[in-house]
Amino acid sequence: MMAKTLEQLKLLTAVGFVIVVGQSFGWGIPIVDAIPGIILVILVSQTALILKEVLPMIKFPAFAWATIISFVLSMPFMPTQAWFLGTTSTVNFLGTTPVILAFAGLSVGNKLVQLKKLSWKFFVIAVAVFIGTFFGSAIIAQIVLKFQGII
Repeated sequence: MMAKTLEQLKLLTAVGFVIVVGQSFGWGIPIVDAIPGIILVILVSQTALILKEVLPMIKFPAFAWATIISFVLSMPFMPTQAWFLGTTSTVNFLGTTPVILAFAGLSVGNKLVQLKKLSWKFFVIAVAVFIGTFFGSAIIAQIVLKFQGII
């Protein structure tokens, strides 16, 4: 387990580095300012991965553990709230999406043989989900922009 945890930490550190550098270029956030926040995000992520391994009887994915940890640390009555939110506020979470999507693409790319074995119905469902998401987002944007008087 220790070797697996160390490998996960290495990967999280590499991803954190890419996120910090990407934010510097894309969002103008200085790297030095974002380092404490990304370290905290890495620690929460690593803790979530460890909890997932240590508590297999609880069927939670790692992201659910990370969400619970972050939620608890940022609760208004917790003494960690100001520190946690202040530290992580230097990480633009929209700036993390390109890295996450790149890893998702690599993950799917490595499973092309398995994807080919799926039925054509999978493709139809995927297209329906993409179209529904697109039009759903467009409708919500239209309503919000109209309500705000922007359009």
